[in-house]
Amino acid sequence: MHGTRAVILGAGIVGAACARELAREGCAVTVVDRGRPAAATTAHGEGNILVSDKGPGPELELAQLSGRLWPRIIDEIAERDADVRDLTEWDPKGGIVVATTDGGARELTKFAESQRAAGVRAETLDAASLAAAEPYVTRDHTAAIHYPDDAQVQPSGAAAALLADALRAGATLRSHCEIQDAVTRSGRLTAVRTTDGDLIEADLFINAAGPWAGELSTRLGAPVDVRPRRGDVLVTTPLPPTVFHKVYDADYVGAVGSSAEDLQTSAVVEATRGGSVLIGSSRRRVGFDDRLRPDALSPIAAKALRLFPALADVPIMRAYGGFRPYVPDHLPVIGPDPRLAGLWHAGGHEGAGIGLSVGTARLVRDLLLDRPTEIDATPFRVDRPAVLGTTEKGRAA
Repeated sequence: MHGTRAVILGAGIVGAACARELAREGCAVTVVDRGRPAAATTAHGEGNILVSDKGPGPELELAQLSGRLWPRIIDEIAERDADVRDLTEWDPKGGIVVATTDGGARELTKFAESQRAAGVRAETLDAASLAAAEPYVTRDHTAAIHYPDDAQVQPSGAAAALLADALRAGATLRSHCEIQDAVTRSGRLTAVRTTDGDLIEADLFINAAGPWAGELSTRLGAPVDVRPRRGDVLVTTPLPPTVFHKVYDADYVGAVGSSAEDLQTSAVVEATRGGSVLIGSSRRRVGFDDRLRPDALSPIAAKALRLFPALADVPIMRAYGGFRPYVPDHLPVIGPDPRLAGLWHAGGHEGAGIGLSVGTARLVRDLLLDRPTEIDATPFRVDRPAVLGTTEKGRAA
């Protein structure tokens, strides 16, 4: 593996995490991005590192792996860069899921029970415990579950920390460098051609282009069905301490897991280190249309007020949105592409890419080195019907 030339196509947090893992193993890593590092999807996320929103299965296992890795990686980087804790704003503050209907309470309780069986810490809160944990949350609730292992980072800062550690290990970065097409020899990807006409040669290429991974994979000759899914967030002016955990309503899991193209909204409320409160969230498939839409922002705000009535008079400072890489079966795409030797994929995490980035990179590293992986990587394989755009029976989807 030492000296292997690896090109990471995408300098968001997933690409940065992959670059770090491979550079520290001695690969000659080049990170290529058509814009600036962490300036697209990564910069438009909330920085969530969650187990609370994932039911038993492969994605939860990847989230649990990532949850173990995040504090260890930050500690490792801190040995070389004392400022990394301030840069990443690592905060293992935990999450609280609140139901406000009887039906929501039943579903939340059932969901938490299934998670506990998979090793997730999920603690039922009574009314007094919830009030102590979140003094400003609604008292009109029917159930609440505390997830101590949920955490948060500042996404751009975390990506910058991972990328900087990769550069310290010898990686190089090429910004404002867009890939036009592929060069193949004997069925193997050997180089990519940029829109400037340059050739970048390597032994392997990792598609970590986030929501643009589908478009990029088509240019490379091995399409994967990764599409953009829009999400929007409101940001309040800085407040005194008001929200102490990541708090969301029990509808959030259903909105994330929905495959519907129309608008899905739920209440997600959390504070940042600077005092602003982030209010989400929405999911809608609108291609790469980047307009902010009142019909998405208004229901987000209304649902957040059901959770935190005290926010009613708080000014909204700004709103932002971004594209999440959506795969129809809601599982990431991680590993080698069997159709084109030399091409790998690391993406399709939708809104969970910040949290799952380091676990994804660890899987990529171990698969490349032919090491045993810490979790089963098979469910994330590239040749799944959902990824290749076919049904289980092989018909076009």
